[in-house]
Amino acid sequence: MARSLLDEKNFRLQFAGHETFPLRYGWLKKSFDAVAEAEASGQTDTRTIFTDEAAIAYFGVGKNMVASMRHWALASHILHIASDEDLGQPSGQIRTTELGRLIFADSGDPYLERAASLWLLHWHLAATPGRATTWYWAFNELNEPTFSRDLVRARLIRRCDELREAERLKHSRITESTLKSDVLCFIRTYATKAEAGRATQEDNLECPLTELGLVQPVDIGAAFQFRRGPKSTLPDEIFLYGLLRFWQNLYPTRREFSVEAMTHEPGSPGRVFLLDEETVAERLSRLTDLTRGAVRWDESTGMRQVYAPSIETIEPLQYLERLYRSGEKAKAA
Repeated sequence: MARSLLDEKNFRLQFAGHETFPLRYGWLKKSFDAVAEAEASGQTDTRTIFTDEAAIAYFGVGKNMVASMRHWALASHILHIASDEDLGQPSGQIRTTELGRLIFADSGDPYLERAASLWLLHWHLAATPGRATTWYWAFNELNEPTFSRDLVRARLIRRCDELREAERLKHSRITESTLKSDVLCFIRTYATKAEAGRATQEDNLECPLTELGLVQPVDIGAAFQFRRGPKSTLPDEIFLYGLLRFWQNLYPTRREFSVEAMTHEPGSPGRVFLLDEETVAERLSRLTDLTRGAVRWDESTGMRQVYAPSIETIEPLQYLERLYRSGEKAKAA
């Protein structure tokens, strides 16, 4: 049985926080700018940026949407909350991240015009459990050719019951209603409102991640399927970034991986990006040149594998910086 990251105690599981609103265009930039401006001005307490009375006027949305903006900025790793382990940063303060600065600085892609940026956001929502646990679970542990909202909710309820029995959710207040809202929000993150059968006049903006086309309707509003296969708008640098994060965070002592593991293991780039085995092999074969040998492809023994003898020394962000500096515009998926 494949390793389930939901069982790992170092991951905090969360099934709420978005206030039922999927991520919207402009929210991450506004959230990033608010914290970046506070940092630049020397503001020492950033904990109340999204909670004080001025937040509604500053962001121009209602209280619940402000809370949702904060949630998505943290879930996508554009912002983070400093902990005791962050040297020089008071615990509990909201700070910008290197990823946030790379994308949302003026020299990056602040208006999410590159598909690369959307793939990065998707990776951070779906690669590991956290503030978007349902997103991780659906891409990595839901093994259904087609699914409906009711099926996803039923499977997720059963999985949460298992986690309670294992005392992973011992003190959790997660209810069926909470999971129902979370599943609906998950589907609307990747399927348009028309596809999800939830078109409404008051919510006329789609989530930017619908452009990736990862979830497709089988029966409008009733059933869906994941679109597995080649992803023409996924840059090799983003695939490599996901591979290195998966490798370093989950298997730091390993020095090689098979194509099969990189395709099917929970948290792997094959699972998160919905790539088939041959596409993963093709991507892996290009990494030797891309990394100048830091990650090496080998099939000389008849086993298709990648090797990284010094995986702990590789900095994933360097490849993103190279991609963004290149100025190459990737057409939206």
